Amino acid sequence: MPTAGEVQAVLRGVTDPELGISVVDLGLVYGVEVEGNHIHVRMTLTAPSCPYASNLASQVERLLREQFVGCEARVTLVWEPRWTPEMMSDDARRQLATP
Repeated sequence: MPTAGEVQAVLRGVTDPELGISVVDLGLVYGVEVEGNHIHVRMTLTAPSCPYASNLASQVERLLREQFVGCEARVTLVWEPRWTPEMMSDDARRQLATP
Protein backbone atom coordinates (compact mmCIF):
# COMPACT_ATOMS: atom_id res chain seq x y z
CA MET A 1 0.00 0.00 0.00
CA PRO A 2 1.19 3.53 -0.69
CA THR A 3 2.40 5.98 1.89
CA ALA A 4 0.98 9.49 2.23
CA GLY A 5 4.24 10.77 0.74
CA GLU A 6 3.87 8.57 -2.32
CA VAL A 7 0.31 9.82 -2.79
CA GLN A 8 1.53 13.44 -2.51
CA ALA A 9 4.17 12.71 -5.18
CA VAL A 10 1.49 11.41 -7.56
CA LEU A 11 -0.69 14.44 -6.87
CA ARG A 12 2.12 16.68 -8.11
CA GLY A 13 1.16 15.37 -11.55
CA VAL A 14 -2.32 16.88 -11.30
CA THR A 15 -2.39 20.45 -12.58
CA ASP A 16 -4.96 23.15 -12.16
CA PRO A 17 -6.43 23.51 -15.68
CA GLU A 18 -6.52 27.30 -15.54
CA LEU A 19 -3.11 27.94 -13.99
CA GLY A 20 -1.10 24.97 -15.21
CA ILE A 21 0.48 24.45 -11.78
CA SER A 22 0.22 21.30 -9.68
CA VAL A 23 -2.51 21.17 -7.06
CA VAL A 24 0.20 20.40 -4.47
CA ASP A 25 2.27 23.48 -5.33
CA LEU A 26 -0.85 25.63 -5.33
CA GLY A 27 -1.52 24.50 -1.76
CA LEU A 28 -4.86 22.93 -2.65
CA VAL A 29 -4.15 19.58 -0.98
CA TYR A 30 -5.00 19.90 2.70
CA GLY A 31 -4.44 16.32 3.73
CA VAL A 32 -3.74 12.75 2.62
CA GLU A 33 -4.68 9.73 4.69
CA VAL A 34 -3.91 6.14 3.79
CA GLU A 35 -5.50 3.28 5.71
CA GLY A 36 -4.97 -0.13 4.19
CA ASN A 37 -6.11 0.12 0.60
CA HIS A 38 -8.15 3.31 1.19
CA ILE A 39 -6.75 6.67 0.14
CA HIS A 40 -8.55 9.79 1.28
CA VAL A 41 -7.53 13.21 -0.01
CA ARG A 42 -8.87 16.44 1.44
CA MET A 43 -8.44 19.31 -0.95
CA THR A 44 -9.88 22.64 -1.87
CA LEU A 45 -10.04 24.86 -4.91
CA THR A 46 -8.98 28.44 -5.44
CA ALA A 47 -12.68 29.43 -5.41
CA PRO A 48 -15.92 27.59 -4.57
CA SER A 49 -17.33 28.62 -7.95
CA CYS A 50 -14.50 26.91 -9.85
CA PRO A 51 -16.02 25.37 -12.98
CA TYR A 52 -13.52 22.47 -12.79
CA ALA A 53 -14.47 21.31 -9.29
CA SER A 54 -16.00 17.94 -10.12
CA ASN A 55 -13.57 17.27 -12.97
CA LEU A 56 -10.52 17.93 -10.81
CA ALA A 57 -11.74 15.72 -7.96
CA SER A 58 -12.59 12.92 -10.42
CA GLN A 59 -9.18 13.28 -12.07
CA VAL A 60 -7.42 12.91 -8.72
CA GLU A 61 -9.45 9.82 -7.80
CA ARG A 62 -8.88 8.22 -11.20
CA LEU A 63 -5.14 8.91 -11.17
CA LEU A 64 -4.72 7.46 -7.69
CA ARG A 65 -6.65 4.30 -8.63
CA GLU A 66 -4.44 3.92 -11.72
CA GLN A 67 -1.17 4.49 -9.84
CA PHE A 68 -2.09 2.36 -6.84
CA VAL A 69 -3.95 -0.59 -8.34
CA GLY A 70 -6.25 -2.25 -5.84
CA CYS A 71 -6.68 0.92 -3.79
CA GLU A 72 -9.86 2.88 -3.39
CA ALA A 73 -9.51 6.64 -3.66
CA ARG A 74 -11.84 9.32 -2.37
CA VAL A 75 -11.52 13.08 -2.63
CA THR A 76 -13.40 15.38 -0.30
CA LEU A 77 -13.59 19.02 -1.35
CA VAL A 78 -13.40 21.28 1.70
CA TRP A 79 -13.75 25.03 2.00
CA GLU A 80 -12.21 25.63 5.42
CA PRO A 81 -9.70 26.98 5.79
CA ARG A 82 -10.32 29.18 2.80
CA TRP A 83 -7.54 28.98 0.22
CA THR A 84 -5.31 32.03 -0.11
CA PRO A 85 -2.29 32.69 -2.36
CA GLU A 86 -0.04 32.44 0.70
CA MET A 87 -0.65 28.67 0.63
CA MET A 88 1.28 28.31 -2.63
CA SER A 89 4.82 26.99 -2.72
CA ASP A 90 7.63 29.39 -3.53
CA ASP A 91 7.95 27.72 -6.92
CA ALA A 92 4.28 28.34 -7.72
CA ARG A 93 4.62 31.98 -6.67
CA ARG A 94 7.59 32.38 -9.00
CA GLN A 95 5.63 30.79 -11.86
CA LEU A 96 2.78 33.21 -11.31
CA ALA A 97 5.10 36.10 -10.43
CA THR A 98 3.21 36.59 -7.17
CA PRO A 99 5.15 38.37 -4.42
